[in-house]
Amino acid sequence: MFVLLRKPSAAKIEAFIESQAKLDLTYNGIGTTATQPPTGYVVDRTRIRLDAGHAAFLAGQAALRAWEHFNLGWLTLCWPDTPLLPGQVVAVLGRACGLWSLNACRIVYTVDEQGPVERFGFAYGTLPEHIESGEERFSVEWNKADNSVWYDIVAFSRPNWLAARIGYPLVRRMQRQFRRDSAAAMRRAIGLGT
Repeated sequence: MFVLLRKPSAAKIEAFIESQAKLDLTYNGIGTTATQPPTGYVVDRTRIRLDAGHAAFLAGQAALRAWEHFNLGWLTLCWPDTPLLPGQVVAVLGRACGLWSLNACRIVYTVDEQGPVERFGFAYGTLPEHIESGEERFSVEWNKADNSVWYDIVAFSRPNWLAARIGYPLVRRMQRQFRRDSAAAMRRAIGLGT
């Protein structure tokens, strides 16, 4: 994690992403947000109903593809045109307590399931320059039986840096805020407001 006094330039962010792309993920249980997260991590889940119907599901897919769930004001994704493909590396740029931070993640798998319940999404995992160690899955789901459309976040994490261990209550508060704000961003992205 890079902590900076000023917002980094696009060139600095690009160099950060390129350097992290060469490195390995920092956790055990790669891909297990799809099944059962490993022991030794804090597991978080946020699930909200977005709307109903196929059009809402398609809007949710489009929002995930455009990384709208990171359009939070205090946190953005570098870069939102990154395709949802395994191996792609992104940086999460955040601002808190007057400081800027960059955290690196790699997409580890995607979800595109058909059937009575259709699902679309992806998971990314942390790289060495991330304050936390773990994995997070973002998905939208359309249950055809009741026509409901849901946004779902599943994550497991633990501190990766000493700063995260020392400031763990603040880290947990920011994780909760991210999940709340991400859900609100998805509602806005499909036209529901907050």
